[in-house]
Amino acid sequence: MKSNFMVPNLFSRQLAVLVLASAVGLPALAQQTQPGTTSPQATQQPSQTAPSSMNTSREGFWGRVNPWARKKWVKKQTDPINDRLSELDEINAKNSKDIQDVDSRAQAGIRQAQSAADSANQMAMAANTQAQNANGIAQGASGHVDQLNTTVNGLDQYRQVTEAELKFRGGSPILSADARKQLDDLAASVTGQQGYILEVEAHSPLAGSAGIQSSERLAEAVKRYLVTTHEIPVYRMHAVALGNAHSQADTDDKPVRTSSVHIRLMENSLAAQGAAPPNGGAL
Repeated sequence: MKSNFMVPNLFSRQLAVLVLASAVGLPALAQQTQPGTTSPQATQQPSQTAPSSMNTSREGFWGRVNPWARKKWVKKQTDPINDRLSELDEINAKNSKDIQDVDSRAQAGIRQAQSAADSANQMAMAANTQAQNANGIAQGASGHVDQLNTTVNGLDQYRQVTEAELKFRGGSPILSADARKQLDDLAASVTGQQGYILEVEAHSPLAGSAGIQSSERLAEAVKRYLVTTHEIPVYRMHAVALGNAHSQADTDDKPVRTSSVHIRLMENSLAAQGAAPPNGGAL
């Protein structure tokens, strides 16, 4: 009894194993070969079919590929890469913008520095021009000061141009023809001239006050003739009555024996600048 019960159980187990083996083997066989075709590579290289069996979870049932499942899988795999590429593009764009900003600021700084340098150069050139002008003005002022100093120093500097000696007979203040001729020539030489004076020294052989009074009359006669006849200004004539004394300009110490008037034409070189000097020569 016991042996008969165990036989059906054993048969049932064997049958269940066969059914399970069939259920497992058929999908694997369908993945390796398509219906109605035979794959030689599957028989020759069984080892290369292992990767296909590993991707059965991503394919359709019975070995058919689901195209929508493949696109989703690819998208799922490439999305992180695309995100990374987008991030790199943003970084590159930001770096490019930063570089452009830096370049713009650098160019602006260069232009500003060049403008400042040009302005400084123009200011330096203007300052140099002003310095040269100031130097020219200073030199002109220095020359003007030197000229003024020369003028001041030469205001009382006179030189003798010519001289004349007038003789009088017996102490009479009457001018002879020869005396008038000498005075006429003297007046003609100073006509239109500036910066001259006439030194008039009158001498008399008389001593004391008589000699001084006599010499004064002679000097007045000479001055009167020059003023009335030739319009010589009075301020240009300086007269002195010496009597029988000698002036410091006289080199002859002999006693005065005749009545005479000695005239010297003196010229101030500064006052006479720009005009022809008085005509010199013996009178």
